[in-house]
Amino acid sequence: MKTIGLIGGMSWESTVPYYRLINEYVKDALGGLHSAKIALYSVEFDEIEKCQSEDRWDDAAKILADAAAGLEKCGADFILICTNTMHKVFDQVQAAVNVPLLHIADATGEALKEAGIQKVGLLGTRYTMQQDFYKGRLAQAGFEVCVPAEGFLAELNRIIFEELCVGVIKEASRRFFAQAIEDRAENFFDKPVAAGRELDARQHLFQLASRKRIGSLRQGGGFSYRQIGIVAPLPAFKAQEIGMRFQKPPVTRLV
Repeated sequence: MKTIGLIGGMSWESTVPYYRLINEYVKDALGGLHSAKIALYSVEFDEIEKCQSEDRWDDAAKILADAAAGLEKCGADFILICTNTMHKVFDQVQAAVNVPLLHIADATGEALKEAGIQKVGLLGTRYTMQQDFYKGRLAQAGFEVCVPAEGFLAELNRIIFEELCVGVIKEASRRFFAQAIEDRAENFFDKPVAAGRELDARQHLFQLASRKRIGSLRQGGGFSYRQIGIVAPLPAFKAQEIGMRFQKPPVTRLV
């Protein structure tokens, strides 16, 4: 079985679903007592957040690159960054290791294509919503991407960092996210994309956030959650992409 390297802790609240969902996937695929082989490097989020807010992205990249190198030394066969915002330094982190680093926006794009969704709204930190490292990658894949109106951005960002990242869920914040989604849902996009693992981890924040309840979806070689119009997939780990094989006769592939 291949070893999955996870760079987490940004925040740890959003790292927990990665560990749980990957293990649930392996359990469903193989049954019995099977679980995933995972190496987790959890960084100190306060240090990362200061790099973000002070525009010291090179320093943040160095922290994540060192984490990735450590995971490679531990035997990780491929690596995931367990946060959307830090994909801003994806290229620097990939350059620090020889094993594949999977990009979460690519997995999101795969899930959107499979769902037949073309126009999407992007929810996340202000870095993710305003800069091109995530939405630009989706746009390059042929998707139309829009973000909430300017008046919503600051409060969405505040809720993520001051509430969700520390495990706080407030009804007023749920209503605010619902308002941000409904503000543009009818005219601008087919489904909103929750580009924040805290958003996915706290899914009940978004109950009734969209009128378009579409259940849940797990397919495509990775985990995708399509709930109340929110698509927030974990990076896919298809056999043809990273050669994941579970060594039991006959060989079982995750596809």
